[in-house]
Amino acid sequence: MTLRYGYTLFAPIYDALVAPFTVAARRRSLALLGEEPPTDALLVGIGSGLDIPLLPPGPNYTGLDLTPAMLVRARRRVAASGLAMSLDQGDARRLPYDDAAFDAVVLHLILAVTPHPEQVLVEAARVLRPGGRALILDKFLRPGQRAPVRRLISPLLGLLATRTDVVFESVLAQAPTLEIISDQPAMAGGWFRQIVLRKAAQ
Repeated sequence: MTLRYGYTLFAPIYDALVAPFTVAARRRSLALLGEEPPTDALLVGIGSGLDIPLLPPGPNYTGLDLTPAMLVRARRRVAASGLAMSLDQGDARRLPYDDAAFDAVVLHLILAVTPHPEQVLVEAARVLRPGGRALILDKFLRPGQRAPVRRLISPLLGLLATRTDVVFESVLAQAPTLEIISDQPAMAGGWFRQIVLRKAAQ
């Protein structure tokens, strides 16, 4: 099963399953956009648009998702929000944007979904301007963490919706222009983490 097909099937029930569990963590993460207001911000893997009502006004927002069924729902939220936002269909592993096109990139619940999280983060770094930030919310294992159940079920869950065996530090090692400026537990006893990265200034 491809990721696009899986999330097409998942789209009608996604909000009911995911929104109540993640809204508080999403709000905390997106509030950081207000501390250093960007001019142009990209939301990678915007899905059904659960982040849209939580975004501060001001920036020019762009959202991208692989799945048309998710984007249908996201467009409804954009229409209700009054935000300046465009939505594109595309692959997070090959972002259809120029280098240094954004000064903020939001990666909520995408790095542990894609089969190639390192490619997604490298692409996020490419489209970030020097000094720009990436805001991440997702579930990660720590380096050396055994977590046998999470590792065991990850191949099956990865076919359906998400992976449970991603080690963030291994992913970050593939994007050397990014550095961690904040790493906080977000949910589920620290399994979900709220991470802020900054791209090195040139």
